[in-house]
Amino acid sequence: MADSGKKRDGSANGAEKKASPTPKPPSSSTSGFSKNVPLLVFVLLLGLLYRQLQPPAPKICGTPGGPPVTGPRLQLKDGRHLAYHEYGVPKDQAKHKIIFVHGFDSCRYDALQVSPELAEELGVYMVSFDRPGYGESDPHPGRTEDSIAFDIEGLADGLQLGPKFYLIGYSMGGEIMWSCLKNIPHRLAGVSILGPVGNYWWSGYPSNVSTEAWYVQLPQDQWAVRVAHHAPWLAYWWNTQKLFPASSVISFNPAILSREDLTVIPKFAYRTYAGQVRQQGEHESLHRDMLVGFGKWGWSPLEMENPFPAGEAAVHLWHGAEDLIVPVQLSRHIAQRLPWVRYHELPTAGHLFPITEGMPDLIVRSMLLTDE
Repeated sequence: MADSGKKRDGSANGAEKKASPTPKPPSSSTSGFSKNVPLLVFVLLLGLLYRQLQPPAPKICGTPGGPPVTGPRLQLKDGRHLAYHEYGVPKDQAKHKIIFVHGFDSCRYDALQVSPELAEELGVYMVSFDRPGYGESDPHPGRTEDSIAFDIEGLADGLQLGPKFYLIGYSMGGEIMWSCLKNIPHRLAGVSILGPVGNYWWSGYPSNVSTEAWYVQLPQDQWAVRVAHHAPWLAYWWNTQKLFPASSVISFNPAILSREDLTVIPKFAYRTYAGQVRQQGEHESLHRDMLVGFGKWGWSPLEMENPFPAGEAAVHLWHGAEDLIVPVQLSRHIAQRLPWVRYHELPTAGHLFPITEGMPDLIVRSMLLTDE
């Protein structure tokens, strides 16, 4: 009986074991996947962030899927093309040949509008061109503070303008004049710098001057300039996101226009070509301009020696005292620092003074007839 009781107990225990089996531990593959989920999510988010920061490829003119080429272009030594626009008297009849360099968010048609009468009187031939990435000129992702000067020299040689020519640069194109004065002074017969952009980090600016100029800008422009200088990899996202205001110049914010600027704004109605300006993409035009203009330069215009020590050419600097886009304080200090620069400050003018009535003729006449 005892034996049979033991058997019954044994069989009962066995039944219990079958009813409540010991759980199996999770497989190593399932456990490893669970551990890797946070890492995979992080990598996915990082990939999405990287895509947001990367600008799209430019739509290069004359290539499949790109805008058409509608005007004359010249090929540089490195294979890039510059689109250009000629006006004034015919080149072979000209006494003075002038290259005009346009500003930010502009193109070759935004040239200084010299009157036909003055062009005939002084024998003025002018040519303007699309800077790299604008209009119909090929982008130049490797552009530096110096490279544009050699593009201009290549344009002059390609158009056979002769050993010397005049330069006029406006706004961001005005900043480029310093590069030309540094790199190709032997090719220049005279230079006019109109409302030039200044880089707040150029050495030679006293802190009080750069600080005063800095706070003339709207806060959103202060941030856009900071990003261009300190975090160039963020420039595309910063200037295209919709979370907060980016560059007021890019968005055409009227708050950056002076009283006098507002009176000439109707003249922009003639810009039927405005769609061409950014047609290859904003990054290789607008953003690249900001990255170079406000980037980390290897030299400072404020430390330049006179490129014309024998007086063989003159440099004129013009700026509007009421400029809310490019603070006048920077140009004032440059003129004080560089005695070889002839400074013209316009007391009631804003940034758009080169398109006000009579100013183009005054600027050109002052440059060509330097004794007046």
